[in-house]
Parts: sequence; structure tokens; C-alpha cells
Amino acid sequence: MDHKRDKDQDGEVEKITAVLLKSRSGEFDLESILFLKLRSVGIHDLGCIGECINLERLDLSGNNISNLAPLGSLRLLLVLNLSSNRISNLEPLRTCDALQNLNVAGNVINSIDSLYCLQSLRKLESIRLKDNTYNYTNPVCRNSSYRSVVLEMFPNIKVLDGERVVGRGSDLYQLCKDIDDTIKAGICKNGQLVEHPDCRPWVEDTYWEIKRSNNTIIEEAYKQFNDVLHECRLLNNRATHVISQTERSMSLKKQSKQYAI
Repeated sequence: MDHKRDKDQDGEVEKITAVLLKSRSGEFDLESILFLKLRSVGIHDLGCIGECINLERLDLSGNNISNLAPLGSLRLLLVLNLSSNRISNLEPLRTCDALQNLNVAGNVINSIDSLYCLQSLRKLESIRLKDNTYNYTNPVCRNSSYRSVVLEMFPNIKVLDGERVVGRGSDLYQLCKDIDDTIKAGICKNGQLVEHPDCRPWVEDTYWEIKRSNNTIIEEAYKQFNDVLHECRLLNNRATHVISQTERSMSLKKQSKQYAI
């Protein structure tokens, strides 16, 4: 028991328990939990997570999960992140009727047949089976017809692997692009920018500012948005460091060649 307590204190948990769920969420009852993030904590057994029947957003990325059976009772789940686990069977997810966004990049899903169980999820709008940012993929993605077959299987899907797809899901994107192109064409004449002093913005300057609210859903979305921004900053810093190291290495090699001559 002491060993288990030490592992919990270090952030490592092998099985999801009621105590863990309550401590991580701050909720007294499992049925009160709406959002849950258990990222990269060593989980391989989902335990009692199926008792969180009102769960809407769940992040279990970066664990050792292979059996999704306990997730089958989460009928209100909207967003599910299972990236970087050991999943090959998605069958239990067929009863997650409300699911809109599913990320299973970085698992061991081998064939297109493994995806047919998701066709019953009529509200599914986004599926991710590979993520180039983190170099996550699945064996099924090596299939030459993978993308076309998946789009045929899910005609209502709007986003596949982080990219907006052709069809109804891209109408808004195309509309915005057309409007943008029209505006640019209207303010340019003979290749020169034409000023229009009478132009006014469509909305007030403060219209797009994020306004905080007591609504828990908006609060969670705000937090997740900040998480994404933080990850982007980390990636940018990492890229800058790699570029700097590469330039330094190339400079040293150039100097050594000069000395050799």
C-alpha cells in the first residue's frame, strides 16, 4: 500500500479509481464530473471511469490503455483524446452516441475494418488517426487508400487528421476565403493598394475578445485554448533551439574546412 501511495504522489497511476477521479476533478460525486484530464500518468486500466456518466470531455492521451470497454457507458461524451496509447479495438465506442471529436493517433489500429464500428456515431465531426506534429500515427494510415476510404465511410465528417475536408464541412472555410479574395480584389487597382477612408470594420474592436464567464463549459474551453497556446510556444522554442544548434554546427564545420585549406 505504501508503494502505491508513493506512485500516486509521483503522478503515476496504473488504474483509475473513484478516489483518483474525485481528487483530480475536485468533485464529490463521480456523476458530477464533466471534464477530466489524465494525460501521461501511466494508466493501463480504466477502472471505474464508466461511472462518470455525465462526462463530456476526456483526455487520456499518453498512457498504456488497450481496453476501452469502460468507456461504453459514456453516452454524453463529446470530446475524447486517446492519442499515444496501445489501442487496437474501438468497438466499445460505438455506444458513445454524442461523440463529436475523437483522437486516436499514435495507437495500433491496423485496418480500415477497425473503423466500421464508428459509423453509428452520427454526430462525429472530427477524427484523428495521425498527428504529424507529434509524429503519431497508426498502421492503418499506411494504406494507400486510407484517406479516401475513411471519407467515404464518414460522409458527414468535417475534419480528418486535423485537416478540413472537401464537402459540407469546408463550406464555411471556402466562403470566408471567397470573401477575403473579393475584398482584396476590391482594394487593389493595377497592383496598387487603394485606400478607402470610409471603410468601417464589420464589428467593434472588442467584439472578438474572449470574455470570461461563470459557465463551466466556457471556462474549460478557455483553459484548453490556453493549453494549446502553451504547447505551441513550447514547439516554437524547441524549433528555435534546433535551428540555432544546426546553424552553430554548420558554422563550426565551415570554419574547420577553412583551417584545413
